[in-house]
Amino acid sequence: MSAVFLRMSVLFVVLGVLLGYWMGMTHNFIVSPVHAHINLLGWVSMFLYGLFYRAFPGAAGGLLPKAHLALAAIGLPLMMIGLTIQLLQIEALMAFVPALMISGPTLVVLGMVVFAVIVFRATAGKTAATA
Repeated sequence: MSAVFLRMSVLFVVLGVLLGYWMGMTHNFIVSPVHAHINLLGWVSMFLYGLFYRAFPGAAGGLLPKAHLALAAIGLPLMMIGLTIQLLQIEALMAFVPALMISGPTLVVLGMVVFAVIVFRATAGKTAATA
């Protein structure tokens, strides 16, 4: 589980950096929110998930971590695709925006809630020194 999240985070940071590079080269910053979300939710959050599962390997077993992975891995791309279409006003694809901008963020939020449950379960009854 840890390795999957760490590898996904690296893919997202490469995408985020390339998007930032393109924005700087073209002086077109209309997709800045996409760049920010890819870097924060894709790179930072996914990397932190990976580090957590590395620090607490027992937390990676069972159905919840698999659900967490699926929610995060599906939700963020859906959200970024919808946001990109909306920001760029791609007329031929605008009909998909409501579904993407409802499903993507909902999956991301559910993934965060599932992760919170996993963290609280894995650290229950532990002090800072024993966690």
